Amino acid sequence: MTFTGWAKDHRRHIGGTIVTIAWLLPILWFAMAYAGLPRIWSHHEHKKGKPLGDAVAYTAQDIPGDPINLKIDGSGAAIEAAMQRGGWVKADNVSVVSGLKIGGSVILGRPYPDAPVSPLFFNDKQQDFAYQHDEGRSADRRHHVRFWEVEPNHWVASATFDRGVGISLYTLQITHHIGPNVDQERDTVARILAKGQPISLVSLPGASQGGLRRNGGGDKYLTDGKVAQINLGSQRNR
Repeated sequence: MTFTGWAKDHRRHIGGTIVTIAWLLPILWFAMAYAGLPRIWSHHEHKKGKPLGDAVAYTAQDIPGDPINLKIDGSGAAIEAAMQRGGWVKADNVSVVSGLKIGGSVILGRPYPDAPVSPLFFNDKQQDFAYQHDEGRSADRRHHVRFWEVEPNHWVASATFDRGVGISLYTLQITHHIGPNVDQERDTVARILAKGQPISLVSLPGASQGGLRRNGGGDKYLTDGKVAQINLGSQRNR
């Protein structure tokens, strides 16, 4: 074989290798991000279905998600009315269509005020509904809060701020990263719900102490470990 022929074969071999790698890398990433790594985290945690005192919501793979930082007594209708009066918008359910819409919102900088939030679980139950308030032109940065009814007219909620879209540190999944000041988000939602009524900051029995923590996406957040307690039943004309 001449040198020219060898060079052509070598280039074809390299080209074929590059094409193969280009196909395999996305498949490998998808398998790791949505199967392998979440299973490892799930085996490590074993915490899904923890009691209220655990004060953390979990992903479908049992990975710790965002902190539970509100406790509300009152009806779901009263909660929704208060959030809407505060200018917040109810989030769409997660679907193929809403997923494509939020992707377009983030990539193209388009508004999507009722963009979906990912499902989180508390006591094996997905959030009943969620509300959000965009900060900026798209769903890339937004305030949001998830609500779970744990008993009739007794709710817990998790208020956090999405500071941008990125890759999860632990699972490599595409996700929103939350901001570190979750107590500020808690206090903002508490003021909307309370409408000037007293707000109590309480520690749940068995809950972890405050400090620096990480959620399942690897995001650090700082908290005093308390929840804001609001009684909507004591409000009139809500």
